[in-house]
Amino acid sequence: MVHNNYRILKLSSFILCVTLTVGFSGCGENGDSRAEDALDDIKSGEEGRASFASQYSPTVFPEDVVSELTDEELEELEYSPPIANSSTRLLWGDTHLHTHLSVDAYLRGTRLTREDAYRFAKGQTVTSDNGMKARLERPLDFLAIADHASQLGILPRLAVNDPLLQDWPIGQRWAKFLKEGNIVQVGVEWAESMSTSPDPKYLNEPEVRRSIWNDVVNDSDKHNVPGLFTAFVAHEWTSAPEGDNLHRVVLFKDGAGIASENIPFSAQDGDDPEQLWAHLEEYEERTGGQVIAIPHNSNGSGGQMFAPVRLNGSEMNAQYVAMRSKWEPIVEVTQVKGDSETHPSVSPDDEFADFESWDQGNLAQTKKSVISHFQYGYARPALREGLRHESKLGANPFKFGMIGSTDSHTGLATADEDNFFGKFGESLPQPTRYANQMFAVLNEGFWFGASGLAAVWAKENTRDEIFAAMKRREVYATSGPRIRVQFFGGWDFTYEDIMTPDLADTGYRKGVPMGGDLITAPAGKSPQFLISAAKDPLGANLDRVQIIKGWLDSEGVTYEKIYDVALSDNRRSGERIQNTVDLKTPSYSNSVGSTHFANVWSDPDFDPTLSAFYYLRVLEIPTPRWTAYDEIKFQINMPDEIPRIVQDRAYTSAIWYSP
Repeated sequence: MVHNNYRILKLSSFILCVTLTVGFSGCGENGDSRAEDALDDIKSGEEGRASFASQYSPTVFPEDVVSELTDEELEELEYSPPIANSSTRLLWGDTHLHTHLSVDAYLRGTRLTREDAYRFAKGQTVTSDNGMKARLERPLDFLAIADHASQLGILPRLAVNDPLLQDWPIGQRWAKFLKEGNIVQVGVEWAESMSTSPDPKYLNEPEVRRSIWNDVVNDSDKHNVPGLFTAFVAHEWTSAPEGDNLHRVVLFKDGAGIASENIPFSAQDGDDPEQLWAHLEEYEERTGGQVIAIPHNSNGSGGQMFAPVRLNGSEMNAQYVAMRSKWEPIVEVTQVKGDSETHPSVSPDDEFADFESWDQGNLAQTKKSVISHFQYGYARPALREGLRHESKLGANPFKFGMIGSTDSHTGLATADEDNFFGKFGESLPQPTRYANQMFAVLNEGFWFGASGLAAVWAKENTRDEIFAAMKRREVYATSGPRIRVQFFGGWDFTYEDIMTPDLADTGYRKGVPMGGDLITAPAGKSPQFLISAAKDPLGANLDRVQIIKGWLDSEGVTYEKIYDVALSDNRRSGERIQNTVDLKTPSYSNSVGSTHFANVWSDPDFDPTLSAFYYLRVLEIPTPRWTAYDEIKFQINMPDEIPRIVQDRAYTSAIWYSP
């Protein structure tokens, strides 16, 4: 959450203190109603105070306390203290943030630097590009600033007449346009440059590219504080052949000493993912470093992100599957440009499938959507397709974990509905931002979503451990709230296991975590899943927990089924939760929903001969969307078709079963 003059619900003088052994205790005065309601809900929860308290360990400092701390004292704060006796801890971050070094961000008004972005993520106050003061109420544990590799950092250097760029003709042309205020023309030529022949002068000028990249990696090292805050070295590969979004965030485990040996691979260097993977392979072999690529916005890929054939049209083979599995262990399934978990076209029996949908066509709107775009452009059908490919190739090209991140181009990593800072500088809080368009072709600004966050179960808050958790897929996505989710699969869980002091310890000892594998069922047994989901302590109650199952039958056909494994308020499956949203305020009430769900669920339809996957989806109760807050704050009347209510959610990585 963000402190600024845009915030409507402000936590002014409230400290939420959580202890692992005693439970929750309020220790502040004059707290805002949401925080007090959350505390009351926790104290009176039927699930048990001690059990719920053991799921949390944040400390939220009020503004008047934090503002009195020095930068050095702020660095001493441990944002997510470890859980007693647990081998992993829950860390929150954003792996996809842009600053003024990205050409599109710069052209659309962003001047916040990497320094600003890191300070903001750590909980310090920055001034946004519309003049508002902004500060995260709960700092992030990790951040990857992933500016576009295509002309990375060029515009800020042109603006200050960098001597390294004096003899670059295209650059000088752009510099002239910038001085004349002709930003549109720069944007048009930049977009064209990513889909035409590369500019030899720029691409073959390693001094320029290396100089900019060295600044990037050194900034990351400067802000990386092992144990307290992790700053990853990263950039974005922005390929969009024929307007189809194939973008990947390239995230390095390494610091400046190794990552500086790389020059970011851009779409101008190669627009086929296999070319990117070859570059990553060369980097690792040459330097001994480690790196992954994270696909995002598959919803705008025109069905190309998870297509059944390679980009060149040839069939998948074992080598392709091995490469894809190695370099892309996780996928970003929710962010500001829509949600990519599933779509009603491919999940018609899923009443919650139509969530923050961007489904009018591919990224550039050069193709209108058809059924194949949904079949091969969303995560759930891709997980199903992975089972089918595995049956033929012996390996699964789409065996990925799921995370969320913002893809904000403002330098501000925030995904809160009541503090949404938009996608670009022009979509920062202002009365007209709901009508702004992206590149004048995509959906109007109100379709941007306040999303998302990456949740990682790691042993420590370090590059090594978070990267390792991503590689083993022990991660999950949320559309913004900090819902705490634990998900384990095994063969011998019992209901008593949810009452253990450390549920994770039991989960690791008797099963595998999210992202893991179950192999060959013991005779007569079905897989059992140990489940715990707890609300964001400063957010909305939970509506339900669902298990999404996908499987491949003996004829090679895939299916999916949704099971409600926990429902609040003594409801039955098919019954919607009461909507408490008051759009006149706007506000909602935690008088409905649950603070915490815990359960052991066994698949009643299990066939030990069929491959399958299982993942959790956790839904909050309905709450006001960012558009509802804007409407009241700016006293505007938006068109009726604009959504004003949202059910934020979390998706875990799957657990796979193989016979």
